[in-house]
Amino acid sequence: MPPDSEGAAAAVVVPEKEAVAKPDRKRQPRYHVVLWDSDEHSYWYVIKMLKELFGHEEEKGFQLAKKVDNEGRTVVLTTTLEHAELKRDQIHAYGKDETIKACKGSMKSSVEPES
Repeated sequence: MPPDSEGAAAAVVVPEKEAVAKPDRKRQPRYHVVLWDSDEHSYWYVIKMLKELFGHEEEKGFQLAKKVDNEGRTVVLTTTLEHAELKRDQIHAYGKDETIKACKGSMKSSVEPES
């Protein structure tokens, strides 16, 4: 005997989830923090600064110090514009190299778009 409509369990129909299209996340433009060469700063100063401001290990700091000395400039970080500007400002505020008497202040740095 077929079950009556009142006593039968109602079948629950669950609609399939529609694929929700996630909007494409637009990646923020990236910027380089460029450190410029200076004869008024020692390798020791550059390595110490890069370790304190960027968390670079001593070997990485030495390689970047050598590159800035040989090439006149080096990229020390690539990041968002706001973060790059902060790091540039921290380099400018780092202070002079106490081991070199002729040193008048911090190293120079700039921010430029990643190409």
